[in-house]
Amino acid sequence: MSRVDPPSVVNIADLRAIAKRRLPRVVFDYIDGGAGAEWTMRENARVFDDVMFRPRSAVATANVDLRTTVLGETIELPLILAPVGSSRLFWPRGEEAAARAAGDAGTIYTLSTLSGCGVHDVKAATRGPVWYQLYLVGGRDVALAGIERAKSAGCSALVVTVDTPVAGMRERDVRNGTRELVSGAPFTMLPFVAQFLARPRWLAAFLADGGLMKFANVILKDGPMPYADVAAALEQSTVSWADFRWIRDAWQGPIIVKGVHTADDARQSIDHGAAAVVVSNHGGRQLDGVAPTLRVLPEVLGAVNDQAEVLLDGGIRRGSDIVKALCLGARAVLIGRAHAYGLGAAGTAGVARSIDILRSDIIRTMKLLGCASVRDLDQSFVGDNMQHRIGIV
Repeated sequence: MSRVDPPSVVNIADLRAIAKRRLPRVVFDYIDGGAGAEWTMRENARVFDDVMFRPRSAVATANVDLRTTVLGETIELPLILAPVGSSRLFWPRGEEAAARAAGDAGTIYTLSTLSGCGVHDVKAATRGPVWYQLYLVGGRDVALAGIERAKSAGCSALVVTVDTPVAGMRERDVRNGTRELVSGAPFTMLPFVAQFLARPRWLAAFLADGGLMKFANVILKDGPMPYADVAAALEQSTVSWADFRWIRDAWQGPIIVKGVHTADDARQSIDHGAAAVVVSNHGGRQLDGVAPTLRVLPEVLGAVNDQAEVLLDGGIRRGSDIVKALCLGARAVLIGRAHAYGLGAAGTAGVARSIDILRSDIIRTMKLLGCASVRDLDQSFVGDNMQHRIGIV
């Protein structure tokens, strides 16, 4: 196993480097890549550089309280693990491994519909809360059955992703032979197999875990949905605002709408029963050329007007990024790639290290800011000119 403790790993980029060395190219690029020219993916991270801090000096801050409340549930730090599909390809029983680390850290794990581990197994693997992220893959009846399983497993919120009418054009996946490798046709697969043979330790663990995963939470008439090209499945299962009526009736609990880019979508979310929204562009994996999420955050906050909680994801690589998002109004953030790199690097230990890196950086940043609690962060801790640059007026 790769070491993920200091001094080997001091930031998320170090975990990314280990994951890149351990994983086959097609698997690593599934985590690492974005849509189109990947401008939005890069800009999600870069935009945090436009926000400058305004620290309070000569303030003694012996302890920092990172606790916050999301949908009435207290978590120990203001970050939540975002849904990352196919995590079982990164590490054996990958979703369970990541959920375990989240629970140990006192925070929430979000399980993707398109995961390799069943929702009951994931909930049993963690001491913390689990949210279930919903795609309508397989149609309404299949989705209803998935909702029922999530309820019976004890998931505390349903995350409905609304920005995937089709999968984005992820050029790395095309070049790496994703479709060919899941086709099952030997001669079609052959030109791309070498990348697996080049990672023998990963390959041995992959085969010991049962080989190519199935989607354990998408139960069709013949059993779990085989791993396949997801783009076609998503195109046949677009979620619309009209679907929220039956989703809400079936779930009867808190609903979070993920994939909100505009004030109009924020208002639509509230009108259709959302208790929270996630300002998200899917990590830059859908439509390239959309604004980075931090830039969209002020518009969404204004439209929500305290009628729902506002979360944010996209581009978070440092604890200081999280602090900036909280200063600008987010209740908490979701981390996707940041924890997926850790999972690909070293399983539960890698995810735990990614969380620890971000936690330590949040504490350090807040002590330097002279702020003792994340609940006290506001726009006074960031520069006025920077607020205008990212769209706050």
